Amino acid sequence: MIDLSRIKYRVVVMDESGKQYNIQDYIQNLGWEENDSEISVRSSFTLRNDKTSKGYLSSIIKPGCLIGIFASDGGPLNEEVARGYVETWNQVEKNSGNNLKCTCYDELYKLQKSQDNRYYSSGTGTMQAIQGILDDWEIPMSEYKGPNVSHGKRVCNNQYLSDMILEFLDDAAKRGGEKCVIRAAKGYTSVCPWGSNETVYVFEVDNTQSFNKTISTANLITRVKVVGQADDDGKRSVDATLNGETQYGIRQRIYTRGSDETLSDANAAAQEILDGEGKIEKEMTVQSPDVPFIRKGDLVYIISSSVSDYYHVISIQHNADAYSMTMELEYADPEKNGGSGNSAPKKKEYRVGDVVSFHGGFHYISSYHGAKGYNARAGTAKITMKDGPGKAHPWHLIHTDSGSNVYGWVDNGTFD
Repeated sequence: MIDLSRIKYRVVVMDESGKQYNIQDYIQNLGWEENDSEISVRSSFTLRNDKTSKGYLSSIIKPGCLIGIFASDGGPLNEEVARGYVETWNQVEKNSGNNLKCTCYDELYKLQKSQDNRYYSSGTGTMQAIQGILDDWEIPMSEYKGPNVSHGKRVCNNQYLSDMILEFLDDAAKRGGEKCVIRAAKGYTSVCPWGSNETVYVFEVDNTQSFNKTISTANLITRVKVVGQADDDGKRSVDATLNGETQYGIRQRIYTRGSDETLSDANAAAQEILDGEGKIEKEMTVQSPDVPFIRKGDLVYIISSSVSDYYHVISIQHNADAYSMTMELEYADPEKNGGSGNSAPKKKEYRVGDVVSFHGGFHYISSYHGAKGYNARAGTAKITMKDGPGKAHPWHLIHTDSGSNVYGWVDNGTFD
């Protein structure tokens, strides 16, 4: 368990010659953020521009210098949480002092600021498309755990490279692949599924400043009508009607079937519209003491008077001076993450305290039927509680190593 009262920050600069300097004692207004629809981390700070044995700090920190932000919890956690290259260098000299203000972005900023023209033939895989962009811009990739579905023909004219990557990942998710995030860490880029973090932090009233929850049907599409090409009189046939959450009223979208498009393909495209825009929007803004290790795309668990659920971080702002952060969250729908993980019960008897091998599947927030659940990885775990007979998920497991992330109630037969 992390002790937020012991969080400490450290800022390091690497100069042109590769020498590193700890500049934390000169820093104020330190913060970093990851925003929705952006792929690069933005960090900023104000530096007291004192004269040192190496000269004024403004002569050491120059545009293009690498800045690293580190955080420690006073215990085993001591990690780099953000890095960036100085893009904006602003020295301000007044009678009251001499300051240097810097804004930095990580490696992926090049893709946010660069346009290109690219053609992708039908059948191009997700990984091939993304890897090609990164290779051309000499951005190293550490791992790719994203989908690799085949995409249709795509022509990108004068388009930002970051938008190309996000569109490929979005299209892959619509075609059945996992929803993924692209981000940089420690100089390398990775593509990984949303909610793939090993440590899931829990936020409740006792450790949170405020919850702001929104449930909205304002943009909900509840019906998609598939129509054919117009005849000579301008009339169009209705080829199919797909219904979604029609209890909220009919909010209809028209999908026009292409002249060479099969009804099956048209229905699939219409279903994609329902899958993407036919869900009630459940969002939340959380303000809390800073947990500097949380990133965009991570999974968190929220407990308030009105909700006990998993959410994905879609944007986050860290304020080191105030030791606080603000997270924009989106409901993590467990239906999008595979099956229930149920399997036949084992005959062996188990007791609290036993160390078992969890097969993988869903873990739930309670033992009762209908409890919310989320996918957990297989691995070694310890039985910490057992509920009475007849409960849907009678066993409570906690993982014993980093191989699994199970931490909740599970079904009979999901471990041995």
